Amino acid sequence: MLAAQFMALLDVFIVNVAAPAIGSDLHASGADLQLVIAGYTITYSVLLITGARLGDRLGHGRVHLAGLALFTAASLACGLAGGAGALIVFRLVQGAGSALMIPQVLSLIQRTFTGEARVRALGAYSAVIAVGAAAGQVVGGVLVSADLFGTGWRPVFLVNVPVGAVLLLVGRRVLPRDGGAQRPRTSGAGAGVRPRGLDLPGLVLLGAAVSLLTVPLVLGQEEDWPLWAWLSLAASAALLAVFCGYESRLARRGGAPLITPRVLRLPGMGLAVFQVLAVMAVNGGFLFALTLHVQGGLGYSPLRAGLTFAPTAAVFGLVGLTWRRWPASWQRWLTPSGFVLIALSVPGVALAFRGGHDGGALLYLAYAGVGVGLALGFSPTLTGALAAVRPEDAADASGLLATVAQLGQLIGVAAFGTLFLNRLESLGAPGAYTSSEALSACMYALAGTAVAAAVAGLVPRRR
Repeated sequence: MLAAQFMALLDVFIVNVAAPAIGSDLHASGADLQLVIAGYTITYSVLLITGARLGDRLGHGRVHLAGLALFTAASLACGLAGGAGALIVFRLVQGAGSALMIPQVLSLIQRTFTGEARVRALGAYSAVIAVGAAAGQVVGGVLVSADLFGTGWRPVFLVNVPVGAVLLLVGRRVLPRDGGAQRPRTSGAGAGVRPRGLDLPGLVLLGAAVSLLTVPLVLGQEEDWPLWAWLSLAASAALLAVFCGYESRLARRGGAPLITPRVLRLPGMGLAVFQVLAVMAVNGGFLFALTLHVQGGLGYSPLRAGLTFAPTAAVFGLVGLTWRRWPASWQRWLTPSGFVLIALSVPGVALAFRGGHDGGALLYLAYAGVGVGLALGFSPTLTGALAAVRPEDAADASGLLATVAQLGQLIGVAAFGTLFLNRLESLGAPGAYTSSEALSACMYALAGTAVAAAVAGLVPRRR
């Protein structure tokens, strides 16, 4: 299960490093590259909660294997794609496979292990998440730079195929494939509990709203912001309002909404949603813009680019695994401090690359600051929000925050990636100097987002 989790997480970050090579080989535009990266996140974020509920209804092991098979097949299709359009479509399918596969990991850990064994399993789960980001950047760089058999960027997807095939063979032998919560329990603590409905109308509304938001953000700049882009953004806002109203009515009727309104009204949950959205948007925009700058502007090889990101990811993982052990008096200030540190560090990255330079000591200090800031902005926020949730709301709260995290990543790539590309285009022919100027504009926008999240965290909250 954790190997599958690692593979799916790796796929989020491995493509960042391969993006310039994909653009060159497939003659893809900047908007195409944004959709290649964001397409995976679109379907993953929208289908995540539905994937979790399918596991409850059909059996977590069975749904995990179905998602793994879909993910593996889509990875093969991505690796063989002959054009940018086909690659975008197959990335959407890949995200759907992850949405079926990944929610079952934590569910099976919770259902299978107890006591100290559960603590060890959750520790391994956290370690995989922490290491996956760093590994994705480096492995992506290694695979693209190796240019195995002249295949260029394609191994970043094809590597999933043999791994997925082995995991499918092993998974069929070791994973439970019963119907899970398919039938109501008649005794014990879970007596009378039935699997929750899928809320297909809510799923369609949310998917349409997210798509109508993402497409104009990605394509609007390239098309010089035509009327349809603005109409699409307005339609997205309208559909989001319809979605919220539908979810509220469904909850009042005793149904199973995709996102339970009661969870959003829990003390501190609204702030947590905003901060998780902000930190993941910063993360997505930071990685996308920086990848295009160091490879397109500075001419770094994919391997060097991947190694460049390693300090940020490594520090993120280290802080994410250890912050609970820090003094109790610090805990309240960790999240605001993290956002302040992001706001100070991302301009440092821009200054290090100013004028087309390739950094120096300041760059690695800024990278470390971004890694610490992202970890403090994300992990304590997520943990604190879930700690205040009642057991009966835990699944909904976890699904909500996981979905928001993916949507944040999507918005970051779409919005800040568009800002970088728009600034680069307005400055003239791409080069080290113009690319660094575009990067600066993007980094200062990321700093402003972090400041807004820090200020929001300092507002007094109801206990």
